[in-house]
Amino acid sequence: MPLPKDNMLFGFEPKLTQEQRTYVDSIFDNQLTIVNARSGTGKTTLAVACARIIGKPLVYIFAPVEENRMGFRPGGQSEKEREYLQPLKDALLEINENPSQSIYDEDNPEAMKSGKHWVYPRSHIFARGTNIKDSTVIISESQNFTKGELRKVLTRIHDSCTVILEGHVAQCDLAEPATSGFKPYIEHFRPKKYAQVCELNWNFRGSLANDADEIE
Repeated sequence: MPLPKDNMLFGFEPKLTQEQRTYVDSIFDNQLTIVNARSGTGKTTLAVACARIIGKPLVYIFAPVEENRMGFRPGGQSEKEREYLQPLKDALLEINENPSQSIYDEDNPEAMKSGKHWVYPRSHIFARGTNIKDSTVIISESQNFTKGELRKVLTRIHDSCTVILEGHVAQCDLAEPATSGFKPYIEHFRPKKYAQVCELNWNFRGSLANDADEIE
């Protein structure tokens, strides 16, 4: 069930900077929001908060940089992906959601019995052959997707979805940063009527974190 938009965004609304307000408004007003945001700017927390208010299932897609090793690691899909979900878990806690109940986890039968899960994490590796409908989709750390990987995910998303493509062009972990598809897709979608490109620049962790981000 969607939550009322006038719930003050779980208490964040009065504290939003103008950049953050533009970002939040875009998520509610556009099919696609692309946010080029530094670490610590609240991009994931605000995206998850908006997803909870929208009320559709949340599909959280991430890119494991060690893709070639993931398929050979022991355990099921949930176990293999768990280490990449900390930003999602932190965001859920910020809006008073219990990650162990909210996140679909095939290895947690008690949570599955409760029926409270509404968040479905998956790496792009497991997205092949899927259709994503009637969902809010967060594509996390998009600077770590190649152009082909982003194409693979985006071409599986129906118009019934709200999409947040988040990342930062200066924080690419790919062995060859030039292969990142994030910046090309920013420019590709910038003129589209259903899309908006936003930027977040202030790291709320404090002055040290902001100063550290200024070095080239």
